[in-house]
Amino acid sequence: MNDICSALFAAPAAVASSPHGGSLLVAEPFLDEDCFCHAVVSLIDYEQGGGAMGVVLNHRSPSMLSELLEDADVRVDCPVYIGGPLASDRLFFMHTLGDGIIPGARAYAPGLYVGGDFDAILEYVNSGYQVDGTVRFFVGYSGWERGQLEQELACGTWAMAQADFDPEQLFRGHGDAYWHRAVRALGEPYRSWRMVPRLTCAN
Repeated sequence: MNDICSALFAAPAAVASSPHGGSLLVAEPFLDEDCFCHAVVSLIDYEQGGGAMGVVLNHRSPSMLSELLEDADVRVDCPVYIGGPLASDRLFFMHTLGDGIIPGARAYAPGLYVGGDFDAILEYVNSGYQVDGTVRFFVGYSGWERGQLEQELACGTWAMAQADFDPEQLFRGHGDAYWHRAVRALGEPYRSWRMVPRLTCAN
């Protein structure tokens, strides 16, 4: 049945473009792995001919930041997202704040940063500053071995967003609605993906 559905809702021919830090990967509708079902991934690191690393942006975990940091003073509820199946015991964060506000933050795309001083991000959160659209916390990440991502792109497992985007929009919304928003942004060639019935995803 999945083979028939995949043929009916096949991805358009891949656009000749290489992934890079900041690229958005949108999962094809029938990818049913728990971590990647209706997933939208932000690539953080990519080496042509090498490996790649990124995080799933739209799969919320059942945990809040304060539950995972019992020994820290977290006074504002912040959801934690499941970045992928690897290193699921590791907590990290992405943001739009830059190293001027969060010392040690690393830019991986225009307006997008990963990591930095954790005490600084906790102070930012506890001070009541905007979190939605600005900061997102994750456990785990997604990784690809040498040549694996290129193969998956060629097979249509992922569509790669080509258009410019507002970095703050990456950290707004979650779940299936987030995936549909990303598919709409891919344009008319991917219209058939939006007609696929909602899957039962772990998000």
